[in-house]
Amino acid sequence: MRQEERLGLILDRLSRKGTLGVADLAAELGVSTASVRRDLEVLEEQHLLSRTHGGAVANTLAYELPLRYRGGRQKEEKRRIAAMAVARLGEGIVSLGLTGGTTTTEVARALANLTGLTIVTNALNIASDLAMRPNLKLIVTGGTARSESYELVGPLAEASLEGLHLDLAIVGVDGISAKGGLTTHHDVEAHTNRALIEHARRVIVVADGSKVGRMAFARICPITEVHELITDDQADADELERLREAGITVTIA
Repeated sequence: MRQEERLGLILDRLSRKGTLGVADLAAELGVSTASVRRDLEVLEEQHLLSRTHGGAVANTLAYELPLRYRGGRQKEEKRRIAAMAVARLGEGIVSLGLTGGTTTTEVARALANLTGLTIVTNALNIASDLAMRPNLKLIVTGGTARSESYELVGPLAEASLEGLHLDLAIVGVDGISAKGGLTTHHDVEAHTNRALIEHARRVIVVADGSKVGRMAFARICPITEVHELITDDQADADELERLREAGITVTIA
């Protein structure tokens, strides 16, 4: 198990229990107590917990589990979806926009070794993953950082996109349906993601099956703005058919 996955599990259990012991965590994760202590140190440095003698306690400040540590249950599905999305980067695709999200983060990791691409993103975690890749040109928008999703949003983010023309935008969502279009939980995030889509010649949505048929609070754009959905075989079959009838190419990874 990678450290990133361990950190997510630790935070998930801490958010439910409030306190954890090193020995119990080591047994559950199948690693040494020394590894657990290093993990706790990493999380304490990020102010996500406080270490105690023999364990850790949740900070008194409530937090939402950071984006990079979420989505473990669909990890393999998201990797397959990401690989399929990267396979779409054929001849003529030189500029690519990526919104934030756990699945788009997997897309960024899958394209990290490609060459000749310009990546535009408003996601700080994606930018961090790609910043040290000399084979890629990275452009990061400005904007106000959302701690819940590591995305830069708002007027500054949208102004950063003016004058750019993207060959492809790969978009993560909290919900996609024929009726509701693309949706997310945060209204300002929705507006910024819509701005990215408006600057792209082609739009692909990457979403695991749990997002298909769902409608979150804020609409990003109507379904007519989307060219393709890449999802997994857990997606609702009836909703997938409705999306196809709306003119969307549906691909099962």
